[in-house]
Amino acid sequence: MRPPWIRTFHRSAAPARRLLCFPYAGGSASYYFPLSAALCPAVQVLGVQYPGRQDRAAEPAIEDLGVLADRIAEAVAEDIEGARPVLFGHSMGALLAFETARRLEEKHAAPPAGLIVSGMVPPDRRPALRLGTEDEIVEELRLLRGIDPALLADPELRALILPALRSDWRAVASYAPDTHAVLSCPITVLTGRDDAVVDPDAAGGWAARTTADFSLRTFPGGHFYLDGFPPEITAAVKAATFLA
Repeated sequence: MRPPWIRTFHRSAAPARRLLCFPYAGGSASYYFPLSAALCPAVQVLGVQYPGRQDRAAEPAIEDLGVLADRIAEAVAEDIEGARPVLFGHSMGALLAFETARRLEEKHAAPPAGLIVSGMVPPDRRPALRLGTEDEIVEELRLLRGIDPALLADPELRALILPALRSDWRAVASYAPDTHAVLSCPITVLTGRDDAVVDPDAAGGWAARTTADFSLRTFPGGHFYLDGFPPEITAAVKAATFLA
């Protein structure tokens, strides 16, 4: 039985690679279901489920990226079956994947096979995040096109969505990274060409966060350029997974 942190979408008897995916702020593991369907059986896609959403909605959210990374790294270290996983995170999930990779390497002597970061600049180059009011958070979501506006217009659905999002934003806002931390695994950066919050030049700063190989690819679209995982994005993720 897998720890409550990790979700399996499609069973694969002998996958060549395992890809552990970290959702964006306010997101859930199910975001990666289409990617799992597309990559199975060659890659077994696993999703990290944060507390405070979907089947973990009754649990209090954790508003500290360091604590989240500690818990996830412990779960992954206990659950490694043969091949080390590649970690893949989008937006907030990219920061969390990086911090989890650090802990796997430094605390558990189990470095991941690789790290794929999407929609995020390196920790030391990220802009300051202002928490703002509920309406300001909703407006930010609209600008990023991260959620269907119709969902935010429905009071009941909005009440379900916003608590986890606010908690995740607090975690990002209070995040204090180690500006000297470096991984030994390859890092691949994926980003949208029109992302309002990720400058491609700044994204290239991830190269300084690894002693191994580094690559960066841009795609048409904004912050959520990867929504639904169209074939071009799926192929890029698969290629990065097998390069690790």
